[in-house]
Amino acid sequence: MTTYQYQDNLPKLPIPPLEDTLQRYLSAVKPLQREKDFLQTNTVVGQFLENEGPKLQEKLQSYATDKSSYIEEFWYDSYLSYTDPVVLNLNPFFVLADDPTPARNNQVSRAASLILSSLNFVHALRTETLEPDVFRGTPLDMSQFQRMFGTARLPTEKGCKMDTDPDSKHIVVLCRGQFYWFDVLNENNEVGITEKELVANLKTIKQDAEGIPVVEIAKHAVGILSTENRRIWADLRDMLEKSSENKDFLKVLDSALFVVCLDEVSPKTGDELATNMLCGTYDVQEGVQVGTCANRWYDKLQIIVCENGSAGVNFEHTGVDGHTVLRFVSDIYTDTIFRFASTIKSHKKSLFHSIPGHSNGTKQTNGFSTVDTLPKKLEWILTPEVRTGIRFAETRLSDLILQNEVQVLEYEKYGKSFITGCNLSPDAFVQIAFQAAYYGLYGSIESTYEPAMTKAFSHGRTEAIRSVTTDSVDFVKLWWADVPDSEKLKSLRKAIKTHADLTKMCSKGLGQDRHLYALLCVWQREFGKNPDNEEKMPAIFRDSGWQTLNHTVLSTSNCGNPALRFFGFGPVVSNGFGLGYIIKDEGITFCASSKHRQTRRFLQTLENYLNDVHLLLRSERQSSGNVNARNEEYISMLSGYGYFDAGGIDQLLEYRFEEKKEDMKRIGTALKLVDF
Repeated sequence: MTTYQYQDNLPKLPIPPLEDTLQRYLSAVKPLQREKDFLQTNTVVGQFLENEGPKLQEKLQSYATDKSSYIEEFWYDSYLSYTDPVVLNLNPFFVLADDPTPARNNQVSRAASLILSSLNFVHALRTETLEPDVFRGTPLDMSQFQRMFGTARLPTEKGCKMDTDPDSKHIVVLCRGQFYWFDVLNENNEVGITEKELVANLKTIKQDAEGIPVVEIAKHAVGILSTENRRIWADLRDMLEKSSENKDFLKVLDSALFVVCLDEVSPKTGDELATNMLCGTYDVQEGVQVGTCANRWYDKLQIIVCENGSAGVNFEHTGVDGHTVLRFVSDIYTDTIFRFASTIKSHKKSLFHSIPGHSNGTKQTNGFSTVDTLPKKLEWILTPEVRTGIRFAETRLSDLILQNEVQVLEYEKYGKSFITGCNLSPDAFVQIAFQAAYYGLYGSIESTYEPAMTKAFSHGRTEAIRSVTTDSVDFVKLWWADVPDSEKLKSLRKAIKTHADLTKMCSKGLGQDRHLYALLCVWQREFGKNPDNEEKMPAIFRDSGWQTLNHTVLSTSNCGNPALRFFGFGPVVSNGFGLGYIIKDEGITFCASSKHRQTRRFLQTLENYLNDVHLLLRSERQSSGNVNARNEEYISMLSGYGYFDAGGIDQLLEYRFEEKKEDMKRIGTALKLVDF
């Protein structure tokens, strides 16, 4: 089985009939608008259907003729034209579950283990032996994996661009804001370094970095520049590149497979851990920033490891969605388990079947030149102008960190098992819970976004599920009203079914957001370059309905599997919440962010709702005697996570754990027996 064996046979994402899209659009905006506003929106939609719409639809269909996806280029450009800092605004994060091997729950050992597993993943990907993603018999697009490693987002005067080095053989390690690099793959893309050598390298790097006084870290932390406004960063990068040494250093950094950040913190709470992975810590001592926020490079994929072995990933989001990175982190987490198992069992077992010797980290040189694994330091040449740029980038980043907060809720009373036992979709159940909690706290209904994965199509990314429906609004109002419980539950079931049906439609590419956005992009390419044409923009895109729908107050995503503890992202509007959640068999994990709205209080309101609805559903089940009934029909892995899109998958990779079930049982037994 080869990685891209299904790629050429994937269907293209359909361009829906215009009339269908407009009808779905009206259904999405109606529950968010006052009656008189909706009447106006209905009028401009009718005008669009009669006038500009069909012409733009025809142009879009013509444009898409030779494209893998009609939306891909437009979506790509929407990310690259973004000028605000990517930290807290674009880059999401995952927090891995702790390593089940206690001996690895320290920084150097955990980092070395994750690096080695990541290199095995890269080798499998480049040799096209990585198993392709298939869900319930449906092949999924694998093209995004080509943009994961050796890739960087580069700021330029005209906007950002993406650059990928398909032949990259090295990694970069950040410690105390200092940059180090060394080769890790040989000429055949095989792992060219052992785990023991990785441990030695990381120890050497930490020892060297400790020679930098804490108060000097931020002054030399070039990585802080990647947190700047993209236009400012482009100017500062030009200043850096005036030095030939710096220009070479940037090439090393840009082309690295990925960046490893060794952080000098040991988060004690879930809130602290999530915050560190999203934006780093704020810690000012004697007027100087010494937090981990100075130990990042946000233009690339970053593996972040804390002193206590807590680990996560923060990733640049332009070319890859959450489900693609989820596959990566899930596989490397699983691989660490199997490599540990190989030290207990007599035979070698690996998640990456194609890699001989992988399980003990043996170098794979096969006659090729020896890999230069000695770490080297990037000694930046910093002019006064660049030093000033670093200083002000740090103070702006510090402001940004203090303007946001991250809170987590690890809800353990029940999870997927109970919800499916009530014949309800777990994802839709949580989506309705968000709306009920928000209405209970604020008494209003706001635009809510959840991405649906469209990777069943060639170069598919996501479609927007607009979770607020007429049925969900009816339910949340009933929930907080004095009506019989039976009436509340009947309304809840109706709202959940509506959301589940909506998810199915969006996963087929039959939503409204992507299609309408593509039509807007077609108009902009045709007429938007002339400022005089701004007033001629189709009224549908100037109407309050369009603005209301796209002002996403609740940006949500369902993503996760046993490899993850948390995942999250920042709010996408100033008065919004970013809500990442993982639905487990016996619990639900939430990670909420906002610009200091009542984040903790919102999670408390959500928890109270979950407790109350649990009581009602338990009572219903007991009275009906239907204790074990389940209905898997509405369980969907197609809902996901995002900023503009992103996208997570619920349960996409669980089959990997199922395949290894017996092995995992033996590993678990071994872990209990080994005395550390």
